[in-house]
Amino acid sequence: MFGKVAADVLGLSDVGAVIKPADYDKVDADDYIMHEDNEKIYFLIKSKADEYCFTNLGLVHVDGANAVSKKRMLRRFNYVTNRVSNVYLETAGTVDLDVEIKFTLGNETYSIDVHKKHLEELKDLYKALQKIAEMQRENEMYLGYAQQSLDMSASSIKNITKAQIDLSAEFEKVNAYAFDWLKKTSEEYRVKDFGAVYEKYINN
Repeated sequence: MFGKVAADVLGLSDVGAVIKPADYDKVDADDYIMHEDNEKIYFLIKSKADEYCFTNLGLVHVDGANAVSKKRMLRRFNYVTNRVSNVYLETAGTVDLDVEIKFTLGNETYSIDVHKKHLEELKDLYKALQKIAEMQRENEMYLGYAQQSLDMSASSIKNITKAQIDLSAEFEKVNAYAFDWLKKTSEEYRVKDFGAVYEKYINN
C-alpha cells in the first residue's frame, strides 16, 4: 500500500523520474544506505519497478522484475570493487518522452530510461559518472606503476650475495617494507568514497 502511495505522490510511471532529496525518505533504497559508514545519497532515479540510488560509495539498485509484483531484489555495487565505464547519455528525439543514461558498473550494464524533463539533472549525473570512470582508470594505472616499482626493487635485491647481508634479517625488513608499500598505495589509489565528485557535479 505504501509503495502505491509513494508512487502516486512522486508521480511515477515505467519511465524513471529523478527524485529530489526532500523525498528520499519515500523510497525503499534509503532503508539500505549505510549511514553508519557515512554513506550518502547524491542522485536517485525511480520508476514504478526500479530504484537506482547513486551514493558516494556505489550504486544501490532496488530491482523490481515488474511493476505488478511486490518482490524486490536489492543489489549493491561499490566503486572500490567495480569500475565505471562506457558512460553514455542519449537525449530525446522530437517525439520521444524519455532520455536514456547508459553505463557499465563492474560486469553489469545499465540502460535507464528517464522522463525528458529531467535532462538537465541527468547531465550532472553523466558528468559525475564520467569523472569517476576517469579517476578509476588513472588509479588503476598508478597501482600498476607501484607494483612494477616494487618488482624492480625486489629484482635488484636478488643480485646481492649472501656474504653481503644477513639474509634472514634482510628478508624480514624487505617483507615488512613491501607490505607497507602495497598497503599505502592501495589506500591511495583504490578509492572507496567519491563524495567529492558528486558534490562538484550534482546540483539537485
